[in-house]
Amino acid sequence: MLKLLLYFMSFFYGIGMYFRNRMYDLKILESTEFDIPVISVGNITVGGTGKTPHIEYLITLLKNEFNVVVLSRGYKRKTKGFREVTIGSTVEESGDEPLQIKNKFPETGVYVDEKRVHGIEEIIRLNEEKQPDVILLDDAFQHRSVTPGINILLVDSNRPITEDKLLPYGRLREGKTQVRRASMIIYTKCPREVKPITRRIIMQSVNLRPYQNLYFTAMEYGLLTPVFPENVALVQIPGRIGLSVLMVTGIAQPEPFKTFVSSLAEHVEEIRFPDHHSFGGNDLLKIEETFVKISGKNKLIVTTEKDATRLKGIADMPDMLKSNLFYIPIKIKFLDSEGKSFDKKILDYVRENKSNRELYKRKDQRPH
Repeated sequence: MLKLLLYFMSFFYGIGMYFRNRMYDLKILESTEFDIPVISVGNITVGGTGKTPHIEYLITLLKNEFNVVVLSRGYKRKTKGFREVTIGSTVEESGDEPLQIKNKFPETGVYVDEKRVHGIEEIIRLNEEKQPDVILLDDAFQHRSVTPGINILLVDSNRPITEDKLLPYGRLREGKTQVRRASMIIYTKCPREVKPITRRIIMQSVNLRPYQNLYFTAMEYGLLTPVFPENVALVQIPGRIGLSVLMVTGIAQPEPFKTFVSSLAEHVEEIRFPDHHSFGGNDLLKIEETFVKISGKNKLIVTTEKDATRLKGIADMPDMLKSNLFYIPIKIKFLDSEGKSFDKKILDYVRENKSNRELYKRKDQRPH
C-alpha cells in the first residue's frame, strides 16, 4: 500500500517537474546569464554523489591563475539569505560543506545564498574592486534561474539513474531526460578501472549527445588526520593488526567509506547518523560510551571530513573524544588520462571568457 502511495506521489511530482522545466525551456520562466564565467556542479538524485570533492578539484585547478569564488545554498544552515563564509563561521551560519571548503581554501571566497541569482549579484557588488574570474555553483543543477556556461552533472556509478525512479518512490529529483542539460557528465565513485564495454553501455544508457562529454572519477582517501591536533598525544598511527576503529558518519552513503576504513583496521564498529546530522550532547555520549566499550589499547574514532567540520564546532566536546578523533580527507581522481581533457575544457572556457571581458572593458573605457 505504501509503495502504491509513493508511486502516485512520484507521478504527480513528475508532472510538476515536467511543467517547471518546460516553462524554463520556453522562456516563460526567466533564466539569467552572467558575463562572469559560471560553472555549475550538481546532481539529478538525492544523496551523495561527491559534489564537494569535485568543487575542491575545480578550485585546485583554477585558483593559481584565476580569482575563484564558490556559491552554495548552505544546506541545513540556520541562517537565511546571502552570507559570506569566513574561517570564523560556524556550521549553523554557513552549512558544513561551504565551511569545509573555506577551511581548506582560506584564500577562496565562499558565499551562501538559497537564491542563486541574488547571490551572484551580491558577489559581483561586493567584489567590485577585484571581480571574480569564475563562480563555482555548488549543487545547482536544479537551479535553472541561472544559466551556467558549463553545467556539470554528477552521477553515482553505484546507483545508475537509468534504474531509478522519481521522488519519493525513488531518488531522482527530476526526469532522466533532463540529463540533456548537462555539458559534462561525470560518473563518480568508480572502481580504479572501468572496462570499455561498461563505458559504452553507460554512453548508450544516458543517451550521450554530441555536445556532451563523459568522464569517470574515483575517490582517493588520504591519511588519518586528527580533528583536534592540539589534543592528540598519539605520534604514530598503529598498523592494521590490532587496531580497532569506531567509525562515526553522518553522510548519505557511508558504505564506500566503511570499506576503506576496514582496510585500515582489524576491527571496525560503527555509528551511523543521518546525512548532515547536527551532533548534540546525547550523540557525543553515545559515541563516548561505545568507544570505551571497545577493548584494546590501539583504538581510534574515525569520521569523514564533512562530519569532522561539524564535530569540530562543538564547544563542549569531551577531551577523551578530542584526543582520539580522526578524519580521512578525500579527493577525486579522473580515470586514465581523462583529467587532461577535462582540465583543458575548464581552463579554456575561463580563459576565453576572461579575455573577452577584458577586451570589452578596454573598449568601454575608450573616449567617445
